[in-house]
This record gives sequence, C-alpha cells and structure tokens, in this order.
Amino acid sequence: MAISEETEQLQGLAFAMQRAKERNESVLFSHVKKIEYKNPLSFYQAGREQYAGERFFWQDPAKEITITGLGNIKKLQATASANRYKQVEKCWLKLQNAAVQSGVRDVDATGPLLFGGFSFDYEQSSSLLWNQFGDNLFYIPAYMLSIVKGEAYLTTNILCSPEDQEQLFIHMINEREEFLVERLENKEVPTNVLVEQREIRPTEWKQTVAKAVDEMRHSDLDKIVLARELRVVFQDRIVSEKVLETLMVEQPTSYIFSFEAGGDCFIGATPEQLIKKKGNEVFSVCLAGSIARGKSEEEDTQLGNELLHDSKNRMEHQYVVSMITNALQTLCEEIIVPDEPELMKIRHIQHLYTPVKGMCVGDATIFDFVEKLHPTPAMGGLPKEKAIVRIREIEGLERGLYAGPLGWVDSYGNGEFAVGIRSALLQGNEASLFAGCGVLEDSLPESEYQETGIKFNPMLSALGGHLHD
Repeated sequence: MAISEETEQLQGLAFAMQRAKERNESVLFSHVKKIEYKNPLSFYQAGREQYAGERFFWQDPAKEITITGLGNIKKLQATASANRYKQVEKCWLKLQNAAVQSGVRDVDATGPLLFGGFSFDYEQSSSLLWNQFGDNLFYIPAYMLSIVKGEAYLTTNILCSPEDQEQLFIHMINEREEFLVERLENKEVPTNVLVEQREIRPTEWKQTVAKAVDEMRHSDLDKIVLARELRVVFQDRIVSEKVLETLMVEQPTSYIFSFEAGGDCFIGATPEQLIKKKGNEVFSVCLAGSIARGKSEEEDTQLGNELLHDSKNRMEHQYVVSMITNALQTLCEEIIVPDEPELMKIRHIQHLYTPVKGMCVGDATIFDFVEKLHPTPAMGGLPKEKAIVRIREIEGLERGLYAGPLGWVDSYGNGEFAVGIRSALLQGNEASLFAGCGVLEDSLPESEYQETGIKFNPMLSALGGHLHD
C-alpha cells in the first residue's frame, strides 16, 4: 500500500533522529518533493531578511540546472593548506554516509547538496577583505529550490542531533510550506545608485606588468596572470537580487552565481567552467585569449578573426589546453579535445574557447578534478607553482574567492565548479570588482590595462557603473 508523502517524510525524520541517538552524533535528514514551478530568483529574494548572509544562487549557461539555497544547517571549512580539497570532501562524505533521505530520488542537484568555494591561493588566506569567507567555505542549505531541466524540486535539509525533539522539525517543515505559499510574490527591487567609482593603484599595476615582462625575458617564467581591483560606492546597500536579475538578462551564456557569508556577498557571471561531473563523464573548458566585441556585426567578425589569428592569444590559449588535457589524463580513461579553438562571444567580450570531454576512472571525485585543475594557466600562469609564488609577491591584490573554484556537489557524486571571474565582492554599499589578464614576454602594459578594463564591464553594467571603452 502506498504511503502519503507526509507520512514518508515523518517516518524518514523519525529514523534520522533514532540514528542520531544510536550513533550519538548529528545525522543529516533530507526530503525532496517535486513542486509546481517557482521562480528561483523570487525564492532567493524571499529569504532576504530571515536568511541574510546564508543564501546562494547558481545557474549554468545552458539553464539545465538552477539552484537557490536558503539557510545554513552545516558549515564545512577546511584549514588553509594544500589538503583543503580532501578535508572538505572527507567531512562531506562522513555526513553523507550517515544521512537519511526521503521523497524524490536520483535527480541531480537535489537532496543533500554542498555549495561553496575555495580561494585562489591558500597561502594568502590572512585577508581583511575576505574575512567573512576565509580560505574556503561550503555549506548545506536548510531549504533549496532546484530547477532541473524545467522541473522544480524542493529540498528540506535538517541536521538531527541526539537530543533534538521531533516537534522542532515538524515546525521547520511547516515553515517551509509558508515560504512557498506566502513569500514568493515578485517584489520590485530598488536600483543601485552609483556615488563613486575608483580604480585601485592603476599606475602601480602597469608598472608591475612591465616588471613581469622584463622578468620573463630573463627567467623560465612563461606566463603570469596579474589582476587588479576596481572599487565602486553606491548610495545605499547594494541589493544582490537586482544584480542577479541584471546579470541573468545581460549575461545569459555565463554561469550566474551569488554566495553570501555574513554581511558580504560574492557575485558574478563567469564564462569559465572548471569541471562538470555527471556520472563518469566529465567536462571542462579551456578559455584564454580575449578581445572586445565590435560595435557592428562587421567589426565584431573582424575582431573575432583577429583574435583567432593572433599569435600571443593563441599561445596563451594553447598553454591552457595543454595543461587541462594533461591534468584530465591523470584521472580519465579517455579524453576528447578539438584541434582548433572556437570563439565564445558574450555581451562585452569574446574569447578563444576549447571544450574538453573525458570519461573518468571509477573512483575519481569532483574534488579530485578541482584539485588537479586549479589554478589553470588562465588564472595563474606557467610554470604553475612559480607563477603562483610571483603573483603572491608582486600582485598586491587580495584575490580571495576571485579566480578560485566555486560550485556544488550532490550526494550522487555529480556537480559542477566554475572559475570565479567577472565577479564582485559586495560589502554594504560598496563593491570590489576584479579583473586579470595573462602577461607574456611580449605583453604591453597599456594593452593589458585596457583588456582588464573591458573585463570589468559585465559587473559594472550589472551594478550600474560607468563602463570602460
């Protein structure tokens, strides 16, 4: 005889509570139900007051998966070390091994799900700018709306401790229903009004580029990625919902993300996939080499052709293709890499782009791939370790999560991480924007400066700032 969803949910909850008492440790309970379509941005906005600092939003470029999380039932944070990927994964697996699930099964990005990111460089973790996030931060949401191939699923996650009472959790489940019924109206979100826009030490940054170029001519450093910061100030506290809304319209072919911690929010629209894992299939993207979009179709085509045949950009792109291919070979049985790059055209910029696909060995996890791939030469340089050390020494920027891996993993082992570029750190009524470029031995400081200016534009446009030409 079939049992009702409510009965199944309560039985699952009772089982999780019993398991917590028996094991004398907290046990994760997760219930998934299929629901009518809900606007994920409205869901994000509904949690603005009650779950401030504990929200995330994720949408992939194909719109196959959109995830909105509210609340934080469990935070996972590793020490800042080379072992941070393994530490986070170990904590996640421990939670999963004891977890109890009920409701809908076997749908990607539903049920117990971990969302978060790693900083670009774990050895540069003492940061005032990024102190809300630390070197790495992941959490499991209390409530999660997942839109998977057009279908909507609601996940409720509860962490049951040995001394908890069932009534507390029944209250949580009722609260979830209230969210769906009462709070998902579309409210008008105020526009962010710009007060000030200033570049941080632009002259010094160009001098650093010149110094790096000179160093490459006399050392074995082949490439170094140098980034800089732009600070914008607004009249009132920046509303991340408004920024997300604009990004979704203006950057439809990028990953759209927002990740809150404390009073801060890391937000952006990145075109760069680091790794996607679905079953044994993995996908990555080589993205390096860029040029502006044209003002007419003719000029745009001309600029695209110029990029495709530019030796500096092709060399920069090939560094990334080689590195990603070599990294994937250590974890894959088979890899498919196209011979020539394509053009990826987004609103303000176009890039050289090569997609890579592989079949991973059975026990390889998404965290294994993140560890192998980060940072790619598009974010760090070559040789990898030397470039990271030099960035640490000369860049003068607190990168934090900028250019680091950000994404999700579910209990089925599927997940996706993107690279946190074309991004901003929102702090009250101010925001720090970040942009970088690959410096080679024939780079010109002024040209690299102009390129980073173009890369600021997606976030400037979304925030309402003054765009760079």
